[in-house]
Amino acid sequence: MEVVYKTRGVCAREIHFELDDDKKIHNVSFVGGCNGNLKAISKLIEGMDATKVVEILEGNTCGVKPTSCADQLTKAIKENL
Repeated sequence: MEVVYKTRGVCAREIHFELDDDKKIHNVSFVGGCNGNLKAISKLIEGMDATKVVEILEGNTCGVKPTSCADQLTKAIKENL
């Protein structure tokens, strides 16, 4: 399944990823945001179990913001599990 998620409260405007039948994450990309850091996150979680990604990244914040691009990714994943 291909997912496009509109973010809230972060610099990235959208998150794109694929969730396969085994609930593994693939081809994560962000529109906007901190390019280098977000590419690194995408590489690190490629092929990882979606539930594990949520366990690791959920609740991560960015500066004084109550969320982050990584946290927004967990929200997108949870909506599509």
